[in-house]
Amino acid sequence: MGCDKALVEIDGSAMIERAAISLATANLEPIRIAVAQPEDVEEYGSAIGPDLDIEWVLDSMTHAGPIDAIEEALLDPECEGGLLQLATVDYPWVSSDLFVSLQDMLGTDDCLIMPHDGERGHPLLSLIRTKEVLEIIEGDRRPLQVQFAEVKHSLLMEDPAVLLNVNTPADLE
Repeated sequence: MGCDKALVEIDGSAMIERAAISLATANLEPIRIAVAQPEDVEEYGSAIGPDLDIEWVLDSMTHAGPIDAIEEALLDPECEGGLLQLATVDYPWVSSDLFVSLQDMLGTDDCLIMPHDGERGHPLLSLIRTKEVLEIIEGDRRPLQVQFAEVKHSLLMEDPAVLLNVNTPADLE
């Protein structure tokens, strides 16, 4: 994109703020946000505002990628043995309704539930069982789409417009 996606504004709100508000509205606070460098905390924090319960986590490996970041989060004792809602700023039209639906539809035997747009799943928006998913991804660097498809999971069908992943300025047009 040529700029930090987290700070791109849509309808007057930064993409990181939109994601954080959707998570908070779905009662998923505290929201843990991984940042590459300490300076990001101030910049992103000012975009989000002071009203949300945010826990800032510094990546141990800068720009390592989503699988490493998820594995690192799952190894944190704060995330042990429960559920973790994955989210990324790349999906600015995701609302709290999606996160609530994932919570409501997670099957008792499922390792995770992933939104699907009719063509593909969106693993970076999955609701995951932390222990089970750590066992799956630990040391495995195949795409999450592949890894998540190999375990017991559910899919939540969602409008493709909601699951539009913003990677370029053209995606916003």
